[in-house]
Amino acid sequence: MKTRFTEMFGVEHPIVQGGMQWVGRADLIAAVANAGALGCLTAFTQPSPEELTKEINRVRDLTDKPFAVNFTILPTLKPVPYAEYMDAIIQSGVKIIETAGNSPKAYMPKFKEAGIKVIHKCTSVRHAISAQKVGVDAVSIDGFECAGHPGEDDTPGLILIPRAADQLDIPIVASGGIADGRGLAAALALGAEGVNMGTRFMATKEAPIHQNIKDKLVAGTELDTTLIFRSLRNTSRMFTNSVSQKVVSMEAEGKQIEEIGPVASGQRGRLVYETGDEEAGVWSAGMCIGLIKDIPTVAELVSRTVAEADAIIQDRLARFAS
Repeated sequence: MKTRFTEMFGVEHPIVQGGMQWVGRADLIAAVANAGALGCLTAFTQPSPEELTKEINRVRDLTDKPFAVNFTILPTLKPVPYAEYMDAIIQSGVKIIETAGNSPKAYMPKFKEAGIKVIHKCTSVRHAISAQKVGVDAVSIDGFECAGHPGEDDTPGLILIPRAADQLDIPIVASGGIADGRGLAAALALGAEGVNMGTRFMATKEAPIHQNIKDKLVAGTELDTTLIFRSLRNTSRMFTNSVSQKVVSMEAEGKQIEEIGPVASGQRGRLVYETGDEEAGVWSAGMCIGLIKDIPTVAELVSRTVAEADAIIQDRLARFAS
């Protein structure tokens, strides 16, 4: 299944395993790469630039296929040495970066000088247009269904993907609510050149999270997510548990980030994945959990997704052609 995306980034299948905090580690990224898709190592999962360099080298020990590093710039309570992490990525010879959060404009000269291709995650058409103007090579357009940060416009993928395709010249990767071949086929029909799946890759054998959490994803439905930080205009979609509900209650009471932050701490979310205690903190999950019914290997998931999409395009849709 060749698209502009597969040809530009040197992968076999038009599938991206998006960057996920605490989840995007070497074993998962290498498994995705070896399956012919594009895996994204999450830079800030690593505690220091030095540890990031080691993790990039671990990926290289496990695969000779292309992979990316996710570099997300968001407001934090604790300062992050972004420049040092960026230098570690460039000096490690990584050739694909997935940026997210703030505009990558300030980093584009360094990227271009190092021969790095950039995929920027956006939640609106206007941000995607801006990203194209500053020179990114592709955009990952996130619909409202996605895990993590869906933006503040609440636009679902069925509208956002074709709107972006109408406005952009560079390849578009559809993100949010996609978990199988039906989503891939639909995204291609809407004008995308590939798909980004995050939550779906959490429910794979290679994902570095506790089995209890994988089982929760399989058992969950599309109704089992909660939007937090709405009042702070930093909306995040999380799995519904007592902690995410407490955050929503605190927002309703008018609490600010200084009080909410410790409850919604990323370190507490990390404990969820490590211990399997779903109530240890807030943790990301997209609405596509309603479509997750098993825990395959990464290779099985990728090949099945592509085969399903191909069958839909070649067989089911062909029946409706005049």
